[in-house]
Amino acid sequence: MKQRERPYSCGIDAALDVVGGKWKALILWALSTGTQRFGELKRLVPGVTEKMLIQQLRELEHDGIVRREIYPQVPPKVEYSLTELGVSLNAALAPLGAWGSAHMAHVCEVKGVAAPVH
Repeated sequence: MKQRERPYSCGIDAALDVVGGKWKALILWALSTGTQRFGELKRLVPGVTEKMLIQQLRELEHDGIVRREIYPQVPPKVEYSLTELGVSLNAALAPLGAWGSAHMAHVCEVKGVAAPVH
């Protein structure tokens, strides 16, 4: 994992370093329902490539947010779950998700994205 060249300027800076990017928050959301295998995560995070999912999971594991458990069997079984730190990070992201849900129509309009169909 890449080392930072400068110290964090505030808590938001530190938090965004852990969860920044498009996929990590979505991976955390997918893991909020419980332990998942890789294939399940890939289905729960539509659009993510296998390579990107592997990379993001490794970074989250390195940061102590995700736990990876390997079962010694054939074929190999690997499961991912949130650590206690990951659960607390997910709780911190919940208000952001609520804001996004409440303002999704506006965001879709200004970004030129089709609103999701429910």
